[in-house]
Amino acid sequence: MYLLNGESKQTLAFSDRGFQYGDGLFETIEVKNSTPLFLEQHLHRLQKDCRRLLIPAPDLTLLKKEAYQLAQGSDTAVLKLIITRGTGGRGYRQPDTIHPTRLLSLHPFPQYPADFFHSGITACFCHTRLGLNPALAGIKHLNRLEQVLARAEWNTPDIQEGIMLDFKDHIIEGTMSNIFLVKDQVLYTPLIEQSGVEGIIKNIIISLANKNDIQVIKNKINKEHMLSADELFLTNSIIGIWPIKQLETQSYKIGKLTKTLQSLFLDLKHKESHVC
Repeated sequence: MYLLNGESKQTLAFSDRGFQYGDGLFETIEVKNSTPLFLEQHLHRLQKDCRRLLIPAPDLTLLKKEAYQLAQGSDTAVLKLIITRGTGGRGYRQPDTIHPTRLLSLHPFPQYPADFFHSGITACFCHTRLGLNPALAGIKHLNRLEQVLARAEWNTPDIQEGIMLDFKDHIIEGTMSNIFLVKDQVLYTPLIEQSGVEGIIKNIIISLANKNDIQVIKNKINKEHMLSADELFLTNSIIGIWPIKQLETQSYKIGKLTKTLQSLFLDLKHKESHVC
């Protein structure tokens, strides 16, 4: 199911700058019980990042209406929301008048094994590095070639995620996830200052930790920090929280703090999906 500028069609103009240059951004939203989960947080990030990219922010009331329209009747699904700068001529210069394109699409929810949540996943370090660009750091923009190349580094079901570093050897994120590590009952997560995506679920986990007296530190993290961690887990809007049970040759236990945050997050999701 698709809505392109409010109409049920899939035909995007060849001159759209999202297609031509990746000139836009997107949100990936879990749908549960006909409800787009954490929609307010997604739309807040979308609006903030539109301002950073100098794209006129879309009408949030209209986006909410269209999001619920597509989600209606879905027990579980994935809602993808894309905003581009709209159509324009050849060349990088923005049009004098910008008419953004909005595209909402509904997709089947991926059937991940329950063990990924309960027993953890296996991850590897990627060779592909993230470039340094503070102007784009944090934004979930359409230019995701670094992640595409990183994800192409493995094609085995034994590995579920790849960990990406920047050119200064700092751990930044997974190819599709944000990273947390636990050391001595303190929760650490990489700084997103020069590259990477600032995830919605990442900030929700930090908020839950703060409300439950769990110390959180955003810091520069390297391979040694990850490999010596007591617990590791990954987050995004579709997987929620996945513990890491093995990274390269290093094994980890699914620790108490990870389990606590999983439980708190599931409670929050339940409340979110039953809001009338």
